[in-house]
Amino acid sequence: MSSTIGFIGLGHMGGPMAQNLLKAGHALKVFDLVPAALKAATQAGATAVASAAEAVAGVDLVVTMLPASRHVEGLYLGENGLLKAIARNTLVLECSTIAPESARKVSKAAAEHGIRMLDAPVSGGTGGAAAGTLTFIVGGAAADLEAAAPYLQVMGKNIFHAGDAGAGQVAKICNNMLLGILMAGTAEALALGVANGLDPKTLSDIIAKSSGRNWATELYNPWPGVMDHAPASHDYEGGFGVDLMLKDLGLAAEASMLSRATTPLGELARNLYALHSTQGHGKLDFSSILKLYHQPR
Repeated sequence: MSSTIGFIGLGHMGGPMAQNLLKAGHALKVFDLVPAALKAATQAGATAVASAAEAVAGVDLVVTMLPASRHVEGLYLGENGLLKAIARNTLVLECSTIAPESARKVSKAAAEHGIRMLDAPVSGGTGGAAAGTLTFIVGGAAADLEAAAPYLQVMGKNIFHAGDAGAGQVAKICNNMLLGILMAGTAEALALGVANGLDPKTLSDIIAKSSGRNWATELYNPWPGVMDHAPASHDYEGGFGVDLMLKDLGLAAEASMLSRATTPLGELARNLYALHSTQGHGKLDFSSILKLYHQPR
C-alpha cells in the first residue's frame, strides 16, 4: 500500500534510499540543503519542499539520514525542533549513525510528543543503498519495528532488532569499529607482502581462502586493480569516506569511555585514520588507508 513519506537528508546514502522508496510506489516529500540532491530526487519523482517542517507535514512516515549527532539533535530538538511539527503517532526512522546517547535523548523526547521513533542506522555502503540491500540495525520498540518492516524491506535486505532505543547505534559503531580495524590490518598485510615481492592479487586470493579472510579481501580490496568494482580501483573515489570512518571510530571511543570498556585496537585504528585524514585524504574512501603503508615508486 502506498504511503506518503517525508524524507530528510539526500546524501550518498539517503538519496538512493529515497529512490528505492519511490520505485516501490510511495510518495515522497523531500528536503535537503544541497540543491543538486533535491534535483536528483525530484527527477526520480519526489516532491521537493522548502523546509524540514514542510517535509513532515501530513505524512505517514518520516525518514532522516544526517551526518552526525549534532545535526540530528539540532533537527529534532529545541524551540523549533521537528518533533513539534510531526503529528502524534507518526512513525520515524532515524537512519543516521550517531552517538547512542544522542539516539536515546531524541527517542525519549519523541516519546514525550507521542511520536514512535526507531534508531535504524545502516550498513552496506552506497552500493547497498542503491541496490536496496542494506542492513538495518534497529533500536526501539518491537511493535514499531513491525510497522516499519515493509519500508525497511524496500531499502534493505537484512533487518536486525538490536534492542531498546540506542541499541541500534551501539551495534552499528561496534561493527564499524571492527571494519576500521580489519581494513587497516588488511592494508598493512598486503603492503608487507608486496614489499617482499608478492603480487597483491595473488596474496589477496591466498588470504581470501585462508584464516586471514575477511570482508575486505572478499568484497572491498584496498589494493588498486585487485577488484574492478572496489573504490581502490577508481582512485578511492566514492564509497565510505575516511572522515566518516573517523567519525564512527570516534563514536566508538566515546562509547568506550562512557561504559569503561577497553578498546585498544579501536583507538589505534582511530589514530591511524586521523593521521591519514590530516595528510589530505579525508574525502577518499576509507580503504585508502593503504596509502599509510605503501607509496608507489
